[in-house]
Amino acid sequence: MALVTFLSDFGDKDYYVPAVKAKMLSINPQLNIVDISHHIEPYDIEHAAFILRSTFREFPKGTVHLVGINTTGTMTQGYIGVKLEEHIFVGPNNGILSLLADQDPGILVQFADIHLKDSTFPTRDILAPIAAKVASGAAIHDFGGPLTNFRKLMARQAKATREHIIGHVIRIDRYGNLLTNIRKDVFEKLNPGKFTIQFGRESVTKLQSGYDQVEAGDPFAFFNSLDLLEIGINIGHGGNLLGLKQDSVVYIHFGG
Repeated sequence: MALVTFLSDFGDKDYYVPAVKAKMLSINPQLNIVDISHHIEPYDIEHAAFILRSTFREFPKGTVHLVGINTTGTMTQGYIGVKLEEHIFVGPNNGILSLLADQDPGILVQFADIHLKDSTFPTRDILAPIAAKVASGAAIHDFGGPLTNFRKLMARQAKATREHIIGHVIRIDRYGNLLTNIRKDVFEKLNPGKFTIQFGRESVTKLQSGYDQVEAGDPFAFFNSLDLLEIGINIGHGGNLLGLKQDSVVYIHFGG
């Protein structure tokens, strides 16, 4: 199955998304193109990386992921192909692909000049043809050589000691629920049995298993399907009601 996912900050009000898809389909009309999202805020590499990191493993191994985020920005240092956990990523060398996993990719390819062109629309003119051809059976090595200047970005990590974990809100979803960078494995390793989670004007001393385990209007905290601590207000916009926003601090204190 020739499968390509497509992630961009293009929105859906312009011609950009259908133009990119048309370019890929003109190369292989049998491609199966799956939209991950086109509603990333313009140039928001951190959000795009979070979405892609949270979803790419759900697709079959061998899937090609086309990434069209900030492809013409000053951070972009050429265009690359990456093989990570048996998935192929085609996108700009602007740091986004370094945020997809804790380990470095197994294969890194710098696309050769012969495949590049002077374009104001590189996602369509450079990346889409390569993604379509790789999904159709070509190898990313066919389009360039080893990459020596892989641009890396550092995601903010929670700080942990035996007494506490200090994390941050990394996303607020459309329901107002707040996702943090506090990981379940870290919490479980340090948790002595008693703890207090403080966020905004609220604190809780136990974890729930889902949103509806507390009454409407009450705060909740649980580890979600990504094994990240999620907090909020049941049937309420947690960000607004708690006075929290992206990058707000969340504390976990261990002990009585």
